[in-house]
Order: sequence, then C-alpha cells, then structure tokens
Amino acid sequence: MATVVDEDAAEFQEFFERHYAELARLAHLLSGEADAADDLAADAMVALWHRWDRVRGADHPVAYARGVVAHLVRSHIRSAVRERRRVALFWDRRSERVDDPDVPAVVDVRSALRALPFRKRACVVLRHAFDLSERDTAQVLGVSVGTVKSQTSKGMAELQRVLGPGAASELAGRKA
Repeated sequence: MATVVDEDAAEFQEFFERHYAELARLAHLLSGEADAADDLAADAMVALWHRWDRVRGADHPVAYARGVVAHLVRSHIRSAVRERRRVALFWDRRSERVDDPDVPAVVDVRSALRALPFRKRACVVLRHAFDLSERDTAQVLGVSVGTVKSQTSKGMAELQRVLGPGAASELAGRKA
C-alpha cells in the first residue's frame, strides 16, 4: 500500500514540476491577473492531486489540467464581478454633494483607496464612507464579520501609512 502511495506521489510530483509553470501562465493569460495566477495554478494542482487517479487515466492529462485551470479562472472572475457589482450598487446611490471640496485631498484619498486591494478598499468604503455596520458590510460583500473587521483594520492602517494619521482619522470620523 505504501509503495502505491509513494509511486502516486512521485508521479504527481513529476507532473507538477513539468506543468506547473505552464498552468500558471495559462491562469495569468485567462485572468489577466499576475497575482492571482499562481494561486489559481496552485489550487488547480491541489484539485488534480485529489483526482490523481482520474487525471493520470485521462487520454490527455495536461488537457484535463488546463480544463481545471480554466474552470477555476472562470469561477474567480465571476466571483470578482459579483463582488464589484455589490459595491457599485452603493456608489450609484450616493447623492452627497460638498461645496468647495478640497480637491487635492480628495485626489489623494481616491489614489490611496485605489492602491488598496479590492476587499480592503470595499470594507473601508462601506464602513466609513457609507456608514454600514460590520454585519451589513459582511452581507454586501458575502464574507464573514471577522473578515470585515480585519480587512477594515488593515485597510485603515495602510491608508494611515500613506496619507498620515490625521487624514486617515478624518476619513474614519467623517459620516456620509
């Protein structure tokens, strides 16, 4: 029994070493996201390992692996689109106008927000610009309350680092 498992592991390791870079490149080209490509390729390899008997028995194991990557990329893109649509609903409803805005400060804040990864940015904006509760923010983004807490905290820390403590505190204290 142990030799069969060792043989499977060795065979999979060889497959991994030979095809991982190609699958990561495929994920990058399909998703357009270099950062996500390695994660998607790694997730594909985990899925392939769990189905290794089926993969190695396929007529074209590499084609099977490419199909798994394509499926994971499609799911990743759909998830990102849904997440962005949820946040866009809140942006569209905003009707607040300010007389004589501090344009350079607005530009700085927007640039700093754009530099945040999407989930951190969404949590900070929904919590502080739209005054949503942690629970409501979690529901909008389809994540846990704990995720909202950690992402908001990390996002505010990054904004504080970029904008300075006063600007980030002012942003957090401002009620929309």
